[in-house]
Amino acid sequence: MEIVFTLENIQELAAQLISKASGPKCLAFFAPMGAGKTTLINAICAQLGVLDSVSSPTYSIINEYETAKGEKIVHMDWYRLKDEDEVLNAGCVDYLEQGIYTFVEWPERAEHLLPTDCLRIHLSILDPQTRKCSIK
Repeated sequence: MEIVFTLENIQELAAQLISKASGPKCLAFFAPMGAGKTTLINAICAQLGVLDSVSSPTYSIINEYETAKGEKIVHMDWYRLKDEDEVLNAGCVDYLEQGIYTFVEWPERAEHLLPTDCLRIHLSILDPQTRKCSIK
């Protein structure tokens, strides 16, 4: 599935991704810097009812959010992690096994640690305002 989107229809894409991830609840975002990974995750969190401010966990590695219903959502950024050992030592895999919504930016650092049913979302930049989302 491929979807072209802009900020005007990002909420529609977010709703579609939630419906596609209803089983695994793991979403991994593959994209170059500046493609809008955190912006899309922010839209997904809004759809799920997250009350907290959503920001990139580039330096903290893991951010936890809570929805209005009290559900926990985890947002990870593996950009600063060098390899599988660092991903494991940071406790990232523990979250992936909890059955909660888990969003992973830069999963290519240790992709084989992702659950097999994790939704793999590839974003590409078409122009300054337009992105393409491919789900694998």
